[in-house]
Amino acid sequence: MARKPRPPLATGQLQGFKYFTLLGPLLERLRPVGTARDRAGNRDFFFDQYVSLLLLYFFSPALTSLRGLQQATGLDTVQKLLGCRRVALGSLSDASRVFDPEPLHAVIAELAQRVAPAPLPRDRESLRHLTAVDGSLLPALPRMAWALWRDDRHRAAKLHLHFEVARAIPVAATLTPGNTGEVTQLRGQLRPGRLYVLDRGYAAYRLLRDILDARSSFVVRLHDDAAFTVAQERPLSAAARAAGVVRDVVIARLGTDHHKDEVGRPLRIVVVATGKANPGGRPDALVLGTDQMDLAADLVALAYRFRWSVELFFRWLKCILGCRHLLGESLSGVTIQVDVALIASLLVTLWTGRKPTKRTFEMFCLYFTGWASAEELQRHIEQLPQQDSS
Repeated sequence: MARKPRPPLATGQLQGFKYFTLLGPLLERLRPVGTARDRAGNRDFFFDQYVSLLLLYFFSPALTSLRGLQQATGLDTVQKLLGCRRVALGSLSDASRVFDPEPLHAVIAELAQRVAPAPLPRDRESLRHLTAVDGSLLPALPRMAWALWRDDRHRAAKLHLHFEVARAIPVAATLTPGNTGEVTQLRGQLRPGRLYVLDRGYAAYRLLRDILDARSSFVVRLHDDAAFTVAQERPLSAAARAAGVVRDVVIARLGTDHHKDEVGRPLRIVVVATGKANPGGRPDALVLGTDQMDLAADLVALAYRFRWSVELFFRWLKCILGCRHLLGESLSGVTIQVDVALIASLLVTLWTGRKPTKRTFEMFCLYFTGWASAEELQRHIEQLPQQDSS
């Protein structure tokens, strides 16, 4: 049975373009991207216009495909927003391969800088720059040969994300084939002044040294059988015991005497009971390594708990913003789509002054598609609770 054609997109289904004005100066710098290849000067669809169109896609449920985006460019309101004429489907498809996504990283960084500092309790001020890092797979089509993962039938791209916990925002991201190592990607993206919280997939001792050399710190889950030499047992406070901490020690070195000391300095091990049993029936515990000697043990445990926030953001990105459906098939095309999704998430935070939620995103979608008025959207924003700093 043939698929029933979708009805034509109506102008009334898209509105609210004033919210994109914040991006104007940032997107202007994208105009020259990709024009060097067009020596004849015939290009009439530019990178900044493509990014604006993708933003419209994320906030407009009526737009569900590349063909839907192409149809939208025929609307007067969209043409006025983009400053272009109707775009051919071939030109739109070609855009994901022609444009270099690298300049979008600067846009993400600048928008992240504009998000106000999060209010934190005084005893948690030391966690202000806590940055959760992890990777997540985006399923790809078998014909996307670059997206190497398990085999020719199982392809995927991998998003490597740095997520600042206190402000609940992405601050850096890279996209690679699915089989790319996460340790290697983090090593190339290290920044000073961060407290990185990492799962045990990042428990490579040389990486920990690289983090210290970058003038940052870490809280990392070590493997349960990690070897270390204890230099000092530390007493546990009542707050630490309440947080499940069962041991707090300073170690002279990480690893055995038979191996090179990759970290090269004393560290600290905090063991936290999970309240569960491992497959052997023994009480399960998290073995956390950190270079932070003065951070309270209960805050070390709390820092690792906050690592889960990056997993929640992946769910937001894939299930709410819809990044599981890829509009392009090239590495650059998928990277552009993911970067624009991160920009969309940052815009929601800047528009509302709050952590983005499903209900708020739905309200913006209702507004952009003409179902909610500007007054109703503003009323929703004003009724949002204050940013949760817990």
